[in-house]
Amino acid sequence: MKREDAKYVKFALCREMLETSEIIRAFDPDAGEPFADTVAKKNAVFMTGEGSSRIFPAKRAIYQAMQVGVALPMLTDGATQALEYNLADCAVFGASNSGKTKEVVRLFTKLRQEGHDACFALVANEDTPVEDLATETHILSCGKENAVAATKSVAEQALFYAGLLASLAGESLDDLDALADMMDETLGQDLDAEVIGNIQAADVVYFAGRNDGVAEELALKTNEIMRKKSDFLEGTYAVHGIEEVMNDTDVVIIVDPFKDEEEKFEECLVKGVGMTVVAIAPRKTRFPTIVIPEGGVYKSFVELAAGWNILVETGIALGIDLDKPVRARKVGNEFLG
Repeated sequence: MKREDAKYVKFALCREMLETSEIIRAFDPDAGEPFADTVAKKNAVFMTGEGSSRIFPAKRAIYQAMQVGVALPMLTDGATQALEYNLADCAVFGASNSGKTKEVVRLFTKLRQEGHDACFALVANEDTPVEDLATETHILSCGKENAVAATKSVAEQALFYAGLLASLAGESLDDLDALADMMDETLGQDLDAEVIGNIQAADVVYFAGRNDGVAEELALKTNEIMRKKSDFLEGTYAVHGIEEVMNDTDVVIIVDPFKDEEEKFEECLVKGVGMTVVAIAPRKTRFPTIVIPEGGVYKSFVELAAGWNILVETGIALGIDLDKPVRARKVGNEFLG
């Protein structure tokens, strides 16, 4: 995806993906600090939202917290299911770019009626129902997205949670310029035409990988951008039964394969099913591999950018108008009260 190429920048989706690096450069590394004291007094952090506002930002935060051993549990679920939970001792974060997501409004209304004192909002627009209900709000700097598929906002939401974790540890985010450079490099990477052709021809595109939000978010974006059926196969789920219903016309894209499991994936999926397996990784694998920079603590952001690049290249090859899905809406379930 090239900044100077009209076939990409004519789409709002591509322009917004390419804006992500500048949003990262400009991000306040101490953005989580105003919330840290209140959060630290709670027994857990509960992050909610719908679709892209929850999948990558919240699950990446949980993965990071588990890696570094944060004492405060990090949890997530959809806002409607959360109506059934006792969140009294949780710091609750509701992410909604529009600030009008019905599910988040409903949950925040219930919590405030119960006297909850730590309902925090992540929104991209001011003066919205979610902000009105929140104890405190962080306004994203990314601005309005015109494409239906959320991209730059997803990355900024995830950065906010990363900043919150840093603040809880008495630290602040660093190396954001380096991350921005890696995002630019990865988004602008030339992709193998045969790989894109195989994905273009696939009946179903599966994404496999860690439960850190990357592969799951890309599965959702496959529906919105490529208009293909997709599914997220957590961990090694792809070789634990689902191969029975896979076909040689399907594709699996593995995000940073576990080295010890590559042979099993090849045996079951490539040799057993006859399907194409593609990897996104900072190293060569036994599969056709899109090699990306080693992102360190920010590796999931770089992986996400690689996935965006794949989806855009395939969508354009399919002749799809990336900005105009037939049924999907920018605000999936909008509060109209």
